[in-house]
Amino acid sequence: MQRPIIYIAITSHGFGHATRSASVAATIQKLCPEALLIMVTAAPRWLLECYIKGDFIHRPRAYDVGVIQADSFSMDKQATLDKLLKIKKKQSSIIASEVDFIHQNHVNLILADIPFLAADIGKAANVPCWAISNFGWDFIYRDWGGDFIDISDWIGECYSKCDRLFRLPFHEPMQAFNNITDIGLIGGSPFIDAEEIKSKWNITAPREKTILLTFGGLGLQQIPYQNLVNFPDWQFITFDKSAPDLPNLIKVNDIHIRPVDFMPVCGKIVSKPGFGTFAEATKLGVPIISVTRDNFAEATFLLEGIKNYNYHQILTPAELFESSWEFLKQPLEAPRCQEAIAIDGNEVIAKTVVDFFEGLLS
Repeated sequence: MQRPIIYIAITSHGFGHATRSASVAATIQKLCPEALLIMVTAAPRWLLECYIKGDFIHRPRAYDVGVIQADSFSMDKQATLDKLLKIKKKQSSIIASEVDFIHQNHVNLILADIPFLAADIGKAANVPCWAISNFGWDFIYRDWGGDFIDISDWIGECYSKCDRLFRLPFHEPMQAFNNITDIGLIGGSPFIDAEEIKSKWNITAPREKTILLTFGGLGLQQIPYQNLVNFPDWQFITFDKSAPDLPNLIKVNDIHIRPVDFMPVCGKIVSKPGFGTFAEATKLGVPIISVTRDNFAEATFLLEGIKNYNYHQILTPAELFESSWEFLKQPLEAPRCQEAIAIDGNEVIAKTVVDFFEGLLS
C-alpha cells in the first residue's frame, strides 16, 4: 500500500486551532512515522514546527475566515460577513482546486478543525472527512443573527456531510454533525524541562507568585501592565512583543518557545477564554484566571468547562482592565466535578487514524 497521506485542514482564525491540530498531527506522526502530513492552514510554518518535530508539507490556504479581529476581544462582524459571502461565491472553484490537489497527492483521509468546506471537498474527492472541534462556526455566527442566519444554515449543511466528528470537551451541542465521538482534551505538552525554563529565563519567584499572561495569537492591546508594579516580588511572563520593559516582566521573544512550555513553572495563568490555553492548562493542572468574553458563543462553554474541571477565577472585563489586580491574591474556586477530565484526545484521534489505514490494508 502507498504511504498514509493525511490532509489536515485548519480554520483560519488565530493560532489556537493550528496548535491543537498540530498536536494531534504530531501524535499521528509518532504512532505512524511513515505518514505524510499535509497541513493546510494560513498559520505560519514556524508555529507548526513548534509542535511537529518531523517532516510535513505546509499548504498555505484559507478557505474559511473564523472571525476577523483586531485583537483577542475586538470583532469586526461586517468584515467577517463580507469575507464569508466571498467564500460562498467562490465555493465551487475552491473545492475544485483542493480536489485536484488531493487527487494529485493521493490523499487518503481529511482531518478538519474546523473549516466547513472541508466536508464538501471530501465528498467531491471521494475521501473521508473527519472533523475535530468543540464548536462549529455555524454556532458562532447564528448567535449574531441577521444576515448570519443564512450563513449559519449554509455552514451547518456543509458540516452535515462530515463522515464523523471527534467532539472535544467544553463543547456546544454541534447538532449539524451526524456521527459524533466524544473524546478527551487535545493540545500540546511541554518539550522543555521546568528547571531549564527557570534557569534560562531567570525565574526565581516561587511558583505561586509566577504568573503567565497569555491572550492568544491575536494578543490584547490594552493589558494594564502598570499593575505589575503592585507585585514587586512576583514574576510575570508574556509573549506580547509590545509589552513594556518592567523589572518583574519576562518577555519571551523566542518563537520556538510556547506558552505550554512555561505552564509547569507557573502558579496561575491569566487568559481569555480559548480552548488551547484552557486545555493545556487543565491537562497540566495549572489554575486559570479568565476574563469573560461577550459576543463569542463558544466562551460560555469554555468557562463552564473550566469551572467544572480546573481551579479557577472568572473576571469581568472591568476587573481585568480597571482594577489593581488584587484578584491575584484571592483564593481560587475549586472545580465543581470531582472526576478528572480525560486528557488523551491526541492519542484517541491518532490511534483511530492509524486503525483506519490498517483497515485499508485488510
